[in-house]
Amino acid sequence: MNSRRTFLRNAGLATAAGASALAAPAVVRAQSKITWRLQTYAGPALAEHVVKDCIDNFNKAANGEMEIQLFTADQLVPTGELFRAMQAGTIDAVQSDDDSMNSPLDIKVFGGYFPFASKFSLDVPTLFYEYGLADIWEKAYSEVGVQWISAGAWDPCNFATVNPVKSLSDLEGLRIFTFPTAGKFLSQFGVVPVTLPWEDVQVAMQTGELDGLAWSGITEDYTVGWADVTNYFLTNNISGGWCGSFFVNSDKWAEVPEHLKVLFRMCTDSSHLHRLHWYWGGEARLRAHGDKLELTTIPEAEWKTVEDAADAFWDEIAAETDRTAEVVKILKQYQADMNAAGPPYRAG
Repeated sequence: MNSRRTFLRNAGLATAAGASALAAPAVVRAQSKITWRLQTYAGPALAEHVVKDCIDNFNKAANGEMEIQLFTADQLVPTGELFRAMQAGTIDAVQSDDDSMNSPLDIKVFGGYFPFASKFSLDVPTLFYEYGLADIWEKAYSEVGVQWISAGAWDPCNFATVNPVKSLSDLEGLRIFTFPTAGKFLSQFGVVPVTLPWEDVQVAMQTGELDGLAWSGITEDYTVGWADVTNYFLTNNISGGWCGSFFVNSDKWAEVPEHLKVLFRMCTDSSHLHRLHWYWGGEARLRAHGDKLELTTIPEAEWKTVEDAADAFWDEIAAETDRTAEVVKILKQYQADMNAAGPPYRAG
């Protein structure tokens, strides 16, 4: 800094002697190092694959101007308190779905796994960036002191269970770890939703407190150890792609120089891209070659009962507020467009 001051002072003297004025720096740098604490809803084993590289790369590229400290599920605050902690500035940023972090907004139900809103993971970013959900999310969160950054997809939502599920009747009475909205929907088929800290799930499976999970696809089951405490994987799913986002406290976001905001957005986009191919490939590979979980399927005609129930569930959610009605309208239009497009978008 002293050298820079000397340089500027000498440059000023030279200008007084007739030299050309010193040009302003091309890049505005942060005046002091910015430090954030970001907590993901993913546990440690999963975070290694779905967020750690993104944050590590940001910290390298920020070149000392900014550092993001990454914390995993429930490490600083319980997952269900993530939104409030970020809104209050206790933590600075979050990677989660709206449902798990207990967003106070009406659109929280569409985060995580909204029943049958997507068939494939690519549906999620398409809905946000081609069909207008991004504008709705950004405006909604700006009203509650949070900057919505970007959304992306993870894996589908399948059941992994101790005992085989081959018909809807097999779901009756099963104690299942799942997302709040997914649990509400599945309860009409006899499922008993159970809420636990993420890190307690594997032990709960071993002690018999849980009969299974409807939290992920098969990639996550293997990655985090759930395939070691379950025996069967149901190929029918209630959603083809988890929907989640990065969020930042609005005041903390305002303090960040523009070039670091651009960098953060680029890094979150790289995280979304990585998950698209990591999960897509993992789901196929482990179904084909995995040796821990036996695949089961509920017949298509019987599963149609669940799909039809989703239509009524969508209408129920649409009736809650004008904004939920707007989202459901977009989802229905998207579904109609995909069906009209036929293969490979939807079955003909």
